[in-house]
Amino acid sequence: MKLRIKVKPGSKTDEVIHETDGSWKIKIKGQPVEGKANKYLVEYLSEVLQLPKSKIVLLKGETNSFKTLEIDAEESYVLEKLSAA
Repeated sequence: MKLRIKVKPGSKTDEVIHETDGSWKIKIKGQPVEGKANKYLVEYLSEVLQLPKSKIVLLKGETNSFKTLEIDAEESYVLEKLSAA
């Protein structure tokens, strides 16, 4: 499934937020320096979704706060795990 999210790097805590408009925002501790935040994002989502990192691919938004990810899992599973985070 494709997941479009807004990422806020450099936060004090890691947090998944489901906005009132139905979009997803993810705050991460990773710093936006030399791709470290993107790597951290994939690692964090891997833990939240209980999937290997290889199942999560950044498609768009390498240098943007809005990112599109390809997650090799059922949409219902991903949304359930994100909601529980």
